[in-house]
Amino acid sequence: MRDAVKPDQTGQGIIIILLSVLLMAFADALVKRVSADLTIWQLFFARSLFAIPVLLLFIRASRARLTFQTPKWTLIRSLFLVLTWLAFYASLPVLSLSVAAVAVYTNPIITTLLSAILIGEPVSKRQWGGVMLGFLGVIAILRPGTDAFSWFTLLPLIAAVFYSLAMILTRSKCRDETPVMLAIALHGSFLITGLLATGVLFLLDLGADTSAQFPFLFGDWMPMGAEEWGLMLLLGVLSAAFFVGVARAYQIAPPSTIATFDYAYLVSAAIWGFVFFAETPDILTMCGMLLITAAGLLVSISPSKKLDHT
Repeated sequence: MRDAVKPDQTGQGIIIILLSVLLMAFADALVKRVSADLTIWQLFFARSLFAIPVLLLFIRASRARLTFQTPKWTLIRSLFLVLTWLAFYASLPVLSLSVAAVAVYTNPIITTLLSAILIGEPVSKRQWGGVMLGFLGVIAILRPGTDAFSWFTLLPLIAAVFYSLAMILTRSKCRDETPVMLAIALHGSFLITGLLATGVLFLLDLGADTSAQFPFLFGDWMPMGAEEWGLMLLLGVLSAAFFVGVARAYQIAPPSTIATFDYAYLVSAAIWGFVFFAETPDILTMCGMLLITAAGLLVSISPSKKLDHT
């Protein structure tokens, strides 16, 4: 449902989302690079330890308000996004960055469908066709029933569902929150999640075999030197900028439109995957990526929809 007082600013939203996903693709490549050395909970905690002060400095410089207008919905949104990045990051030690990226970027299809269900946006025949095309793309990448299938590929798909729910909440329930306060709430949730999960794993004491099999999820915190802390500082700054940008883009423009331009992430992820890890997707995976990208464009833009440039 559109806010009659606050008109959409679609052109500005598109620019913001393009810059935001370019930053995050680089950050995700860095996360994949350190996933062999640090646990995901250590990453959540250390990254947010730097991101929160950066966001507070931004608030002070911009004189933005330091209060929440919709604390309940902001908390729910943050929980959805914590689950998003938990599922996505858990897949990175196993999957290539480009495959994980294209799996999680089924979210524009999910966002469009959930927008129709939850906030009343209609779904056209063309968009239903896009959903079917996207389903074929997912099958091409997952390849169920073959030796190429990996259950880990389901993790970024689960992440896509949580991300879509979070973006719809951003649009429908959190439009009155400032983007920087949404980002602070999210990084606070990351920090608390990292500490709580570490405490739970310590109490459970899963054993050396489990920790060795999935060190990114169940391993012990590793000692961090100047290089690791410097990397966490960089990730904190990047993620602060990204989360503010995404929140702002989805606040000021229709979710389905912004989700379309979210696809810039796939190009960046493929580039950084090649630069950092020499990853080159096979032909079937490339076909699946193209199908999902085409599907996202079909479901995100209907023939009658025109972009404004305010």
